[in-house]
Amino acid sequence: MPVAPQPGGASGRSLPAALLASLRPEQWTKNGVVFAGLLFGAGESARRAQLLTAGAIGRVVLAFVVFCGLSGVVYLVNDVLDREGDRRHPLKARRPIACGDLSPAAALAAAAVITSASLGLAFALGTRFGIVAAVYVALLGAYSMRLKHVVILDVITLAVGFVLRAAAGAIVIDVPISHWLLVCTILGALFLALSKRRHELVLLADGAAEHRRILGEYSPYLLDQMIGVVTASTLIAYIFYTISPETQVKFHTEWLGLTIPFPLYGIFRYLYLVHRKEGGGSPTTMLMNDRPLLVCVALWAIAVIVIVYRPFGM
Repeated sequence: MPVAPQPGGASGRSLPAALLASLRPEQWTKNGVVFAGLLFGAGESARRAQLLTAGAIGRVVLAFVVFCGLSGVVYLVNDVLDREGDRRHPLKARRPIACGDLSPAAALAAAAVITSASLGLAFALGTRFGIVAAVYVALLGAYSMRLKHVVILDVITLAVGFVLRAAAGAIVIDVPISHWLLVCTILGALFLALSKRRHELVLLADGAAEHRRILGEYSPYLLDQMIGVVTASTLIAYIFYTISPETQVKFHTEWLGLTIPFPLYGIFRYLYLVHRKEGGGSPTTMLMNDRPLLVCVALWAIAVIVIVYRPFGM
């Protein structure tokens, strides 16, 4: 059982350091899904050339910055609401708000400022993009306040958050939003969210429901059943996407199917880490710390870029 935090902070972190830690910069890689529109938005050669310009790439980078800010705000609000429960968690007790390094008032004030700045930048990039960004922060705010306590809706809400980011990445550079992109995104996000729930349940064992009430609604067996359904659905959706006539016509190539082994290996590797190495608590940490998984994702991205954009005249 972690020791209760002392007034004035337990770790001696400065206020800026505590605030930065609470924004979870190590989790910002999740916002990389906004680049999906840039990666898969190419079609005819003119469109490929348009998306490779500094202007298009710059807009997606700014979209990434917007969602890093907004996701950080969600973490701040969530940590304020969960600070009492986090103090009883073996790992979350070290978070700045839980251990007393950052006061709830300072966290909420920072959240208000960052939200205003992020949404201001979002609407400067375009009204449609700004609306999607606002919907994202409202939805995840509802998750922190209520939806994270509703069984099944908790993981679906997190998955929809990823879909909104993927859609925003396409909107900001004005490319069509592929239904395949949205389907693969929500299924992949559900896979990660369910795996994280399973990790929490196993890690906290009998104290799981005491720390987070929603965990009492799940069991490892139920989550394994859900993960099995989502795993199969994700792989099937990606396979059908790569070999569909629509995709072949759009990219003028039949070679995208060559990328299928990468998600196959990546998902199976992730399941191996969840079940055999007790991983899954943080998908970002898993990705950055597991070299085979990191190499798999990098090779997949390189393969897609080569096949879609054909930089070598393929």
